[in-house]
Amino acid sequence: MAEPSPLTIRTLTEMDLPAFSEVLASAFLTDHSEDLLAEERAVFEPSRSHAVFDGETMIGTGELLSRRLVVPGAEPVPAGAVTSIGVAPGHRRRGVLSMIMRAQLAFLHEAGESLAVLWASESGIYGRFGYGLGTQYARISLPRGTAFRRDVAVDPEPVRELPREQALPVVRDLYDQVWHTRAGHLDRDAAAWEYHLFDGPERRAGRTRLRFAVHPRAYAAYRVKSDWQVRGPRSTVTVHELTAATPAAYAAILRYLLDIDLVGEVVLRLGTDEPLVHMLADPRAAVRTMSDALWVRLVDVDRALMARRFLVPLDVVLAVTDELCPWNAGRWRLVVGADGRAEVSGTDAPADLALDVAALGAAFLGGTRLTTLAGAGRVRECRPGTLARASLAFLHDDEPRCLEVF
Repeated sequence: MAEPSPLTIRTLTEMDLPAFSEVLASAFLTDHSEDLLAEERAVFEPSRSHAVFDGETMIGTGELLSRRLVVPGAEPVPAGAVTSIGVAPGHRRRGVLSMIMRAQLAFLHEAGESLAVLWASESGIYGRFGYGLGTQYARISLPRGTAFRRDVAVDPEPVRELPREQALPVVRDLYDQVWHTRAGHLDRDAAAWEYHLFDGPERRAGRTRLRFAVHPRAYAAYRVKSDWQVRGPRSTVTVHELTAATPAAYAAILRYLLDIDLVGEVVLRLGTDEPLVHMLADPRAAVRTMSDALWVRLVDVDRALMARRFLVPLDVVLAVTDELCPWNAGRWRLVVGADGRAEVSGTDAPADLALDVAALGAAFLGGTRLTTLAGAGRVRECRPGTLARASLAFLHDDEPRCLEVF
């Protein structure tokens, strides 16, 4: 048997898109199609994309979307949104993924982007590359007609179903009003919107095209899967996205979804601190399943920490380990003033806390407590009394949230 060719990696061009799309389809065990190619084309950034080749054959892919991420208490910052990670069957366990991950981190470091984020197809993969579980989401299932508490204020303005073309300007305007208010949210340009609301057959999975329910201060994009049973219709409404600018508008759009005729169940993907459960007359009506959402990687520890704000003043030395980004490894002094702003510098002072870069990424958006990570053996307190204060400082007023899969 011939020896495998040496593997090489390079940045891509527009001409590489068809092969890029075919490798992804193969990696995710699906048939390639023009719809999949169009979906990839919507966001393809060749200068931020890499592929691994075995000889002349593309066998591995990865891309960094240009996005801005909301961080606690501060302006959104540029972040590399990692996507389109795939290795063709028959070429696994050869270091292909490691080559792509290393290339992406080097690219972001050189570009001055201090953060990388991703959604994981398999949650056991990315911790070894320094990504930490930064946010989670709740899959909430409710029976049709689930009642609210009597004291829930529902905005009386009507919710209307609009065709896609009419709904999109309203939807985009509403998202622009609120996206920057929650850590973990991402900005969306025209390409990101096209990808997020792509409506090819593979996205539908036997359900309808996206339908749009629009209120003056809220919207929901959803699909329906018909289910006609002997006792009557029991269709399922699956909400792709729900956004609201006010609590009363939030209640109005939820009330609309819960009261759609011919439906048995409404399924939503929402944040872990979602108000919905506390609005219900019977909270047990909401069946909740938790899962991982956004994984966060600090490409440059000092610049990333200085980009966000902290909840309380702090002066702590962090001993950080990072096998892939040696410029991060070492001791960093994190000093937070009364205004929540941080200064971060290298130091030879003794460490107060010791952790790896993945644990720091998990805590970065304020959704995972350092005390929780310490309980898991992921953070070690070197100086007694520093862990609790640092854990509090990393928190934020609201739980971070990212419900946009990219």
